[in-house]
Amino acid sequence: MPSTHIGKLQLTDFRNYSSLSLDLRPGAVVFTGENGAGKTNLLEAISFLTPGRGLRRAPYPDVARESSAGAFAVHAAIEGPFGDAELGTGTTPDAVGEAGRRVRINGAAAKADDMLEWLRVVWLTPSMDALFTGPAGDRRRFLDRLVLAIDPAHGQRALDYEKAMRGRNRLLSEDRRDNAWFDAIEIQMAETGAAIAAARVEMVRLLTAMIGRMPETGPFPQAELSLAGTLEQSIGDMPAVELEERFRQALAGGRERDRAAGRTLEGPHRSDLVVRHKPKSMPAELCSTGEQKALLVGIVISHARLTGEMAGAAPILLLDEIAAHLDAGRRAALFEILEELNCQAFMTGTEPSLFSSLAGRAQFLTVDHGSVSETPLPDSLDR
Repeated sequence: MPSTHIGKLQLTDFRNYSSLSLDLRPGAVVFTGENGAGKTNLLEAISFLTPGRGLRRAPYPDVARESSAGAFAVHAAIEGPFGDAELGTGTTPDAVGEAGRRVRINGAAAKADDMLEWLRVVWLTPSMDALFTGPAGDRRRFLDRLVLAIDPAHGQRALDYEKAMRGRNRLLSEDRRDNAWFDAIEIQMAETGAAIAAARVEMVRLLTAMIGRMPETGPFPQAELSLAGTLEQSIGDMPAVELEERFRQALAGGRERDRAAGRTLEGPHRSDLVVRHKPKSMPAELCSTGEQKALLVGIVISHARLTGEMAGAAPILLLDEIAAHLDAGRRAALFEILEELNCQAFMTGTEPSLFSSLAGRAQFLTVDHGSVSETPLPDSLDR
């Protein structure tokens, strides 16, 4: 599978980095250092090379370095099968919301979605360890990011739906009775909502097929995926036009109920991703911490394979503190899979020894509170 990789990464006033320039190699890149040194900040910077608010979903003013002017910049030189490109993104001191971020590609102003033409970025962070036991909203966001990696239009659909729903909720909270306003908003919600549901269903179908190619008794158990949601469960039972009309009617018929609740109670914003441990036929939320981690890693790996096949190049993977809850055997198996995927994978950990099986095959870098240098490996690793 062809690969895309970042050859150079430059940061300005990003988190604890006033100025940083890194030359990076294809394949595995391992950042090690003590807690709080800034390892995750580097992964977060790379996550801004794709639409959205990055892997932490932090407000932009929080991303800019303290004592700076209140803005940050990320620049990357990309090399891959689609050619070489210069991607830059950042904010101004008064940046507010998603629109506050600026993007440039090869020196020209661009939209965030345009970066998907050059690379796809997928991540796994410690905060996602509670994905199966946490709120449904976390699983929806996780699923929607999986969709976005292969369907660049999904992000705009989600934004349009959220904007329309906020307008409807405002009318409800203000006790407005203008049917024409409601009708117009609900038509837009029905169109975008049905499209969101269809994209999610297609992702689950494709991802399920890819997961089925994993060994049943391998280090990362197969996950069984399904969707809980009125729209998603109706996909395939009726034409898209009829599904939109059903949803529009449901919104119109539910105005008084929603007015009493103060919000819209039905739609893809209420859906959930249901995950089961297939070999054990057990809900993921009832599995052990280690099993949940292994399930999640298996899903992310399968999605990376799917993205590579559909986008024509392996995605860049960001694996923060990936060694947590993975024993030595699973870590070694993961590293072998990453090499097979032929992707650039950025990983973090406190000790180089956690990545000993990558010695000679990965770029090791030490992170030390705003500076990054090549890691001097001990003889036990450097062989």
